[in-house]
Amino acid sequence: MTRRRIIGIGAVLVAVAITLGMAFGFVGGPAVAGPSSSARASSGGVLGAVGSAGTTTRPVPGHEVFGFVPYWEMNGDIAAHVAGTDLSTLALFSVTNTRTGAVDTKQLGYKRITGEVGAQLIRESRARGMKVQLVFSSLGTARNDRLFGSVPIQDATIAAVVALARKIGVDGVDIDVEQLRVELVGPYGAFVGRFRDELRAAIPGASVSVATTSGLTGAAMALAAVHSGADRVFLMAYDYHTGTTEVGASAPMARRDGAIQDLPWSLDLYAATGVPVGQTILGLPLYGTRWRVEGPELGAPRLGDGAIWVPADNPRFLTNPPSPPEVDPIEIVDHYAVSPTVSPVPGDSRAAAGWQAIYVDSPATLTPKLALADERGLAGAGFWAIGYERGLPGYGALIAAFAAGKLD
Repeated sequence: MTRRRIIGIGAVLVAVAITLGMAFGFVGGPAVAGPSSSARASSGGVLGAVGSAGTTTRPVPGHEVFGFVPYWEMNGDIAAHVAGTDLSTLALFSVTNTRTGAVDTKQLGYKRITGEVGAQLIRESRARGMKVQLVFSSLGTARNDRLFGSVPIQDATIAAVVALARKIGVDGVDIDVEQLRVELVGPYGAFVGRFRDELRAAIPGASVSVATTSGLTGAAMALAAVHSGADRVFLMAYDYHTGTTEVGASAPMARRDGAIQDLPWSLDLYAATGVPVGQTILGLPLYGTRWRVEGPELGAPRLGDGAIWVPADNPRFLTNPPSPPEVDPIEIVDHYAVSPTVSPVPGDSRAAAGWQAIYVDSPATLTPKLALADERGLAGAGFWAIGYERGLPGYGALIAAFAAGKLD
């Protein structure tokens, strides 16, 4: 580890301690409820766990493979595609709650998951020995303020989602909460603990996982969740670069712009915060981003906001690109430079408005990132999202190799 990275992690740990203190009412900020009294403490405390990772023995890595299938991918041959993908856990994304805490049955996610395709995915996946989880999502600051500011709404939500999970016959629930204020991390942890208690009462042996982001609040949420009994933490190690940032990999191994936030940084952060590595899943992207840029060179500045670029939506481009991709040796991602005379948009015969750059992970660039899960002794790795690689070569073989512990 470089001196710069060590200094960066040290500063981050100070920030984490402050973040956790605010979250659990120890320093600054308002005092809030901590994890439920029934929490199964797997990390020896909250603030006391900060910096403890270096004092524990790194476990033998697991090779679990956790795959999210979003409702918009629940079409066509998705069941056959999932059947041919070596997953240990399939997570069906997602259902959410209404203002009163009931499951929102008007959302397309609910309709797809409880419909014919969802039933087929659950039935066939479980028959193959795969675990299936229902994803409950709460996305956005206002929504989370409302949910985690009201215990009655939380209790109604838990009851409704648990009842649905039992009805459709899944093995557990994944809780995906994003854009949460740090002062609500305490109520979030308590919510996870109560959720797990009620889910296991309804479905003996059921599992609860959480999906958490790659920065400070995500690490605090992950620690609160495992302290409250979450079985797995899916570290969403992507979106370091997005359409509104400068160009680069969604999941960089290092940063071309010199920033310290990258995959190893997030893993260091989670481990140093006290999130058990043996319960951590490294989540990686099966998508990229396309920007309009100043020129064809690697790292050329963007000229506007970018857009998500899904490999399965672009098979002809990937089969016969205008020029071979260049692998960014720093961030480790495929970079395609698309000239003004070529359109990277399927079915669009118009010339692109200036140079465009596509940064997307391929099986080759995902391989060293998956190797991090082994190097760090993690429970496994996972992907957002299964279906984004549908019909393309290499991805299935890579996932199978990781699951078998046989990465090249």
